[in-house]
Amino acid sequence: MHKPYFWLTTIILASFLTGCTGSAAAQSNEIPPTSAPAIAEPTTAFEVVSKDPPKDCPLTIPQDPPFTPPTPYDALGFKGEFWFGSNSLWTAVRENGIWADLPHNPEGYTQKVFWWREGYSVSAEPEPNLTVTGERLDAKAPPLVASKATNASAGDIGSAMLVGVDLPTLGCWKITGKYKDAELSFVVWVAP
Repeated sequence: MHKPYFWLTTIILASFLTGCTGSAAAQSNEIPPTSAPAIAEPTTAFEVVSKDPPKDCPLTIPQDPPFTPPTPYDALGFKGEFWFGSNSLWTAVRENGIWADLPHNPEGYTQKVFWWREGYSVSAEPEPNLTVTGERLDAKAPPLVASKATNASAGDIGSAMLVGVDLPTLGCWKITGKYKDAELSFVVWVAP
């Protein structure tokens, strides 16, 4: 019979002591320790955008008449893309104008962009003097970060110039390539 009373007395005593400890801390103006440190607000906000481009994003569409690159490139290309530009500088643009599900890293959303020019030779210029820039059209954002141009060669693309870009945000982006006397821009929707 004494065991139930012993446990009941112990629980009441423990509750009483806990209450006294809390009151003492409150009376002495001490701040009780917290179980986790406060978390600072993030310095950048994450933006939510649609997978579908808005009507005010001027996506690049095929030229009229469509651009056909010189031989042997006229027989090459990527499924779901069209050639865009001129013999001086061209690229392949997605038919729907969307770059979606891109890999993400601390610099942004990563994409490879291939560029071509009639007469470009990988062996003569393995690191072409191609510069790529980009700006977001639908909101303020830092410019894209582009890698140094390199080359690419394969059966489905021939000899091409290649630049990796990191887009810091999703949204409507104008990408511009400059090589020798040529400049070419196109617009894409970068989607989640």
